Amino acid sequence: MISTKGRYAIRVMIDLAENDNGSYIPLKDIAARQEISKKYLEIIVKDMVSGGLILGASGKGGGYKLTRKPEEYSIGEIIELMEGSMASVACLAEGAIPCPRASSCQTLPLWAEFDKMTHDFFYSKHLNDLIRK
Repeated sequence: MISTKGRYAIRVMIDLAENDNGSYIPLKDIAARQEISKKYLEIIVKDMVSGGLILGASGKGGGYKLTRKPEEYSIGEIIELMEGSMASVACLAEGAIPCPRASSCQTLPLWAEFDKMTHDFFYSKHLNDLIRK
């Protein structure tokens, strides 16, 4: 399940793309348009800045803006930055300790196929696909 953190991060990214005028966009404006608590958004954008999705500037004229063009962001990368691995089972997560039952596990192909479908779906969608033109 994707938490509010992941969903709100996508909404922030859409807001930044739709309201891009070359300047930094104040977080209070994003919070008002998206009807999300500014306090909660502060936590979310901090992770987004650390992850390189957006730039942040403080002080007068400060706020946030995208680091790339909307078409260069996949929804999958936004979700994974905010949520962590999208693996459905622990043994398929990146860096997982190899499971001693993998060669005989009858369900592993099911989970691997599901994970591939999920990954391919979210990585085939880009931020510009969600922007109101």
